[in-house]
Amino acid sequence: MTGRKSVINSKFISHGTLGSRDLARTRKFYEEFLGFEVVQTSKISMMVRCGGDHIYVVVKRPDFPEMGRINHNGIDVETDGDVDEAHRSVVAAQEDWGLKNVTEPVFQHGTYSFHFNDFDGNAWEILSNPHGGYTWLFEQGDLDGKGHWDEKIRDRIPEKQTTRS
Repeated sequence: MTGRKSVINSKFISHGTLGSRDLARTRKFYEEFLGFEVVQTSKISMMVRCGGDHIYVVVKRPDFPEMGRINHNGIDVETDGDVDEAHRSVVAAQEDWGLKNVTEPVFQHGTYSFHFNDFDGNAWEILSNPHGGYTWLFEQGDLDGKGHWDEKIRDRIPEKQTTRS
């Protein structure tokens, strides 16, 4: 950040919001399939987290619209092999969990990943990222040219942070 003071004295991005058409089914999916911690906060809401302090508020709304892929939510796994394993699991569970729009794993923006939508319409990306998620890319600062779409961007990950196989 520059030395400039912002208008809002922000300290932490604490949460985002996801929709649920069926809170009980969504909770089961988050706990049993995605491995999230879940607490119910009211009869129409719950909070979920995984591996840190950032949480998502999940709000029941029967007519929740499908989230476009550009607005997806990322779930980091340790290695590229873990991405492939997760992809196999998502493909195998499509019918049981109502998963759709499953893409094939690809290398992009420094990671190996794939996308899908859950039965609530929330969009997800499963990706291999070093410890700390995209902090390695954020620490690159402003990028020129192709930026994070450069095919060689993955080579910039500091070796001590690399977790891919």
